[in-house]
Amino acid sequence: MSPTVQEVRNAIRVATDRFEREVEASFTKEELQAICEGLEVDINGTGRPSKTRMRRLIRAQVGIAESPETADDSTFRKADLQTIAEAIGASFES
Repeated sequence: MSPTVQEVRNAIRVATDRFEREVEASFTKEELQAICEGLEVDINGTGRPSKTRMRRLIRAQVGIAESPETADDSTFRKADLQTIAEAIGASFES
């Protein structure tokens, strides 16, 4: 059986030294920053990066999108999460 979206999110959280969540919740701004750090994405720019910008940068870094400009800025879908998990070396029980 394939892992749930929540299981994949929690695997990513653990791989980036964040706490697992018992309830289903999308990534916080701090968790997105940790993912960017884990993927070695440079988020330093003008001020504090937005969640939208970080999602775009992450999608471009892991190959979901060709560039941040063409990347979707919505919350991550299961396929996106699985690609991100693989890119940061997260493991999850299926």
